[in-house]
Amino acid sequence: MENQLEFEPGFSKEEALAEASRCLQCKKPTCRKGCPVNNAIPQFIKAIKEESYETGLDAIYRHSYLPAVCGRVCPQEKQCEAGCILARKGKALRIGKLEQFIAEQGKDVEFTKVVSTMGAVAVIGSGPAGLAAAVQLAQLGYAVTVFEGESEPGGVLLYGIPEYRLPKEVVRHEIEKIKNLGVEFRLNTLIGVDLLLDDLFTMGFQAVFIGTGAGLPRKLNIPGEDANGVMSAIYALQMINLYKLGQLPENELPVKQGDKVIVIGAGNVAMDAARTSCRLGAEVTVLARRGIDQMTARDKERDEAVAEGVKIIPFIAPLEILGEEDITGVKCAPTEVMENGQLRLIEEESFILPADIVYIAIGQRPFARIVSTSEGFEVNKGGLLISDEHGMTTREGVFAAGDVVHGPATVVMAMGEGRRIAIEIHAYLLRKNRA
Repeated sequence: MENQLEFEPGFSKEEALAEASRCLQCKKPTCRKGCPVNNAIPQFIKAIKEESYETGLDAIYRHSYLPAVCGRVCPQEKQCEAGCILARKGKALRIGKLEQFIAEQGKDVEFTKVVSTMGAVAVIGSGPAGLAAAVQLAQLGYAVTVFEGESEPGGVLLYGIPEYRLPKEVVRHEIEKIKNLGVEFRLNTLIGVDLLLDDLFTMGFQAVFIGTGAGLPRKLNIPGEDANGVMSAIYALQMINLYKLGQLPENELPVKQGDKVIVIGAGNVAMDAARTSCRLGAEVTVLARRGIDQMTARDKERDEAVAEGVKIIPFIAPLEILGEEDITGVKCAPTEVMENGQLRLIEEESFILPADIVYIAIGQRPFARIVSTSEGFEVNKGGLLISDEHGMTTREGVFAAGDVVHGPATVVMAMGEGRRIAIEIHAYLLRKNRA
């Protein structure tokens, strides 16, 4: 049985009005500078005070298309809230919760619909970059088809982020808005497997946007890494989410009650995998190479993980994953930070932690399905697509944005890039059609 422990709920109307009233409506809002998409923060907060939710959402939609998502999962404490002038006194405005509140109050506000007269564009991937690109292109007058390999759209929003952080119904509601805009979704269709990228141009699409993210784990390069029971944290999260969506039987869950799980990594994905497994009854230990304060995970996610029973061991690194047919443990060694900032393994003090399951959460890289079945693409050593300042890859007419270009980042950054590159696609097609 999953532990249903919940933490901070959303604002009530009274709480939202009280928090919005603290906003100073700065003439030069530094909160906007902290937001990767320069969201209209003062405007939507003013709209909350005036209970004019549609006006506030209209202001948000000029910059961001998924406020109900961003209000929940963005690291506001490092972005907009860090830029809030009130943060200097340790009382930053709760901008994320205010965005979540206005999104909930105005959840029936639709995107402005435009008649499709500009031709057709294909979008590969229905994560935050792909969804944002689809909305922007549709609003510019294009007929947009989103190709998604899973049976339901949403990408990492649906399959990679736990329910307690981002409820599935929130994602589904946002996608329904995008469908109502006229965007078509073709599901269970992997580009590079079921269709080739070249097929999309044959089908009449004038340009292609790739927003497939980064779903393959990076390697640890230690003995035992390929043993049965070692898996990426992303894979574990996807399997657990598929189970919760009713698309996977319980006996195929990667973790069960009583399992000893070791998570190698200290980012948000590591925390998500740790907390999700803990809620399924596992005994979870996270290994962090550096100190608690140097973890890349949000402080909030780290602290809530500990509150749920996750054990975090700082200054520790894996040396070997032990076991023949099944995992028995992880051989570890302490680390110390040297004067140059690099880490040194103290192997003479190594020890063994018992384990049944090991999650690897040290970063991801893109799948190679598209580039390996198409010509004209260049990738860097990490497998990331190379693109120019306009978002065009080395393949004419094919654009990309989000994690597939720069590696794992935030939802709001991927969304902002998807929107920006969609505008670049529009400019490219205008030039091409005039030639």
